[in-house]
Amino acid sequence: MKKNVIIIGAAGRDFHNFNTYFRGNEDYNVVAFTAAQIPDIDGRKYPAALAGDLYPDGIPIYDESNLVQLINDLKIDDCVFSYSDVPYERVMGVSAIVNAAGANFVLLGPGDTMVKSTKPVIAVGAVRTGCGKSQTSRKVIEYLMAKGLKVIAIRHPMPYGDLVAQKVQRFATVEDLAKHKCTIEEMEEYEPHVVRGNVIYAGVDYEAILRAAEQDPDGCDVILWDGGNNDFPFYKPDLNMTVVDPHRPGHELRYYPGEVTLRMADVAIINKMDTAYPEDIQEVRENIAAVAPDAIVVDAASPIKVDDPSVIKGKRVLVVEDGPTLTHGEMQLGAGTVAAMKYGASELVDPRPFTVGKLSETFEIYPNIGTLLPAMGYSEQQLKDLETTINNTDCDAVVIGTPIDLNRIVKINKPNTRVYYDLQEIGHPTLEGILNDFVKEQGLG
Repeated sequence: MKKNVIIIGAAGRDFHNFNTYFRGNEDYNVVAFTAAQIPDIDGRKYPAALAGDLYPDGIPIYDESNLVQLINDLKIDDCVFSYSDVPYERVMGVSAIVNAAGANFVLLGPGDTMVKSTKPVIAVGAVRTGCGKSQTSRKVIEYLMAKGLKVIAIRHPMPYGDLVAQKVQRFATVEDLAKHKCTIEEMEEYEPHVVRGNVIYAGVDYEAILRAAEQDPDGCDVILWDGGNNDFPFYKPDLNMTVVDPHRPGHELRYYPGEVTLRMADVAIINKMDTAYPEDIQEVRENIAAVAPDAIVVDAASPIKVDDPSVIKGKRVLVVEDGPTLTHGEMQLGAGTVAAMKYGASELVDPRPFTVGKLSETFEIYPNIGTLLPAMGYSEQQLKDLETTINNTDCDAVVIGTPIDLNRIVKINKPNTRVYYDLQEIGHPTLEGILNDFVKEQGLG
């Protein structure tokens, strides 16, 4: 008898778990996905074109709030939890709901879900959303490109549109972002790569993506896995790096699957040390030693700079930050906040009295965001609401802490300035030294 399965997810790891473990597996019948975290992804289907021969009608996606009813109505045997950056209490709370309804609660691990590449793979992950994976990935790529190596980045999935069209996506220019109808969240991850001159892939089917990247027309010497949230890699890494955030000490041991990424780390990078308290840095350092004692520890900072400090100094500013960092990342400050304080803003203006539409809903779902504005843009309506909220807000200027050129996609009617930040290592060991060893071990130079 086949087991009936629900995959509990958020349009990312869930689809990968299906593709690598369940698609074509005649021991199971995946009857539904459930969706959480990401707006407007329920009520759709994982399409037949991606689901394979066993699922000619595709697989429906329901809201996770319907989980108990689905378990009962669909006679579910196993529920496979497949999304990231959630506290252990939340994971086990879902487990209790599943078990009480009569089903098994399942967590799939790397052995059944990692795909092996024909190229050397470096993976960059983190213990929470917003630790600094992106600037770490960029720094790794810069070091490798300086050695004359062709590096292809592959980003953790963010497929919120036409899933068939998004099966394999290649981004080499800023124009490709519009071609693939990217959301703000996608642009925040892809744009910094393409403006530096390297190619990045993403999409839905990550084995197909990997094979395309390995044969990229520009050449490929190394695959760089650029992780999402605090998930462990989709590909088997030859060098596994995990970024840890001393602004949230202790979270590296309290969130799923962030602790998994830390325990798997060959290299643990303590980021943001320039803006963290010494006792918090020490707590993080001790936790790394406890669960990943063999990891090489790299100390690092993310120094902030802006286009025009005069836009900030003495002004009442609205700070716009990376959306996921504030929402399920639970951060209450980001690069924009640090820049506002560093360059002498007189006040951080609270956007909540001025929000409209979907952004008002975001603050209802995540009430602890506070006096910051998340750059939410999963849909055209959210983009319009973001633009209206920024322009409604009674402030002197806008500080743009999100990694993209926000002026390119919304019209801001106030003086504004962008924030920039790159990874900067402190002392030794360094990423460059670690990568020199990697290049030698892999026979790349």
